[in-house]
Amino acid sequence: MNRALKILLPLAVLGVGAGVWLTAPSKVDAARFEALTGDVEAGKTIFTAAGCASCHHAPGSDDKLVLSGGQAFASAFGTFYAPNISPSDAGIGGWSVVDLANAVTQGVGKAGEHLYPAFPYTAYTKMLDQQVADLHAYMQTLPPSDTTSQPHDVGFPFNIRRSLGGWKLLFFSDDYVMSDLPEGVTERGRDLVETLGHCAECHTPRNALGGLDTSRWMAGAPNPSGRGEIPGLTPTQLDWSATDVAYYLESGFTPDYDSVGGHMAEVVENFSKLTPEDREAVAAYVKALPASD
Repeated sequence: MNRALKILLPLAVLGVGAGVWLTAPSKVDAARFEALTGDVEAGKTIFTAAGCASCHHAPGSDDKLVLSGGQAFASAFGTFYAPNISPSDAGIGGWSVVDLANAVTQGVGKAGEHLYPAFPYTAYTKMLDQQVADLHAYMQTLPPSDTTSQPHDVGFPFNIRRSLGGWKLLFFSDDYVMSDLPEGVTERGRDLVETLGHCAECHTPRNALGGLDTSRWMAGAPNPSGRGEIPGLTPTQLDWSATDVAYYLESGFTPDYDSVGGHMAEVVENFSKLTPEDREAVAAYVKALPASD
């Protein structure tokens, strides 16, 4: 027995050490941002396309540029509350562009903690360094709020932040799903759909651990709140033309003269502020999706 313990104990220690090392938060190289200067106007476009205000404005508030947080997002793992990300001490006023890059592209908070993927850093991880710098510059111009962020309501074992390091090992990738662009699909369209617009976060089903099932990319998914389904965007589910898709993103009206509702109304509000070329680029991506089973 003692001999077995002498063998097993070092192995256990090595196993724990390896687990701690593998699940440690990964941060960006700060040197990449030293020579970058953020462009406020470009940052405003990124902010709009990414839908930052849609999730982070206060519930019921008419001023969506006051990013005081507080909206609740229910899921099978608990309820997540959008934090204050305004430029204040209660928000991210003290964050550098590197701090913001760690959060949006690596899912790591200023204190070095793993962030929950209810925040779609799994999509934002493909943002360019300049885009992050531009976004940071714009967000510093927004009004501050001193509202304290509400803690998430997440039970055991999902409240163990370090376990998110293991989740990232399984599901966190900066690869594009549409890696080879079909004819007519631009990098801008892919960036708006897969990165900034994070469309797959709602329109792609997830596995039991909450990772996106990329084999069913954009094929529709259960609503995380438990109410209804998020429709699929592949040709199997959506027979709209590219013109229909672009017009829907501008006006909120479907080809059948129905109007947008739910959280998608916020998406349309954001995309209606982009250029016609941007909406057409998104439509071209959607129409290039392969049929789903």
